[in-house]
Amino acid sequence: MTTVLLSLGSNVRPHHHLQAALRVLRGRFGQITVSPAYRTPAVGFDGPDFLNNAVMLDTGMPLLELDDWLHAVEDAHGRDRSGPRFSDRTLDIDVVYYGDLVVAGPGHLRIPRPELKHAFVLKPLADIAPDFNDPVRGLSLRQMWQAHPQHGDVFDTVELAD
Repeated sequence: MTTVLLSLGSNVRPHHHLQAALRVLRGRFGQITVSPAYRTPAVGFDGPDFLNNAVMLDTGMPLLELDDWLHAVEDAHGRDRSGPRFSDRTLDIDVVYYGDLVVAGPGHLRIPRPELKHAFVLKPLADIAPDFNDPVRGLSLRQMWQAHPQHGDVFDTVELAD
C-alpha cells in the first residue's frame, strides 16, 4: 500500500462538490484522513473564493490509474477542461504525493505537485501529515509549512460536514 496525499479545491458550489468528493473517496478507499477546509482567494484569475482541503489515503492502485480515476471523478462532478487553465472549478483533485515517488517528465503529471508553493495546498497537507517527508526537498510538511511566507496567517476555516 502506498500513502497518497491529495489536494482538493472548488469554487463552484464548493460545499456540495467537496462533500461529494469526500463521499466518493471514502467509498473507494475506505478510511481517509481529511484536513479542515479553508476559504482562499482565486489564484491566477478573478473569480469566487475557493474552498481547499487535503486528503490522505492508502492505496494499492498504481499512480496513473489513480490519476485517471480522479480525473473521472472530477468529470462526473462537472469539471470543464475546455477553458483557461486558471478558471472556475466545480472540482479539482490533484495527487500531490504518491509515497516517495518523484515524477517530472512529459505529460501533465508532476509529483510532488508544483502547487505546493501555495498555502492553499501546503497548509491542509501539513495539517493532516505534518511528518510526511517531501522526497525532493528532504523536509517534512511541517518544516515546509513553517518556512512558508504565509505561515502564521489566519485562514478562514469552513465546515464541510454533511
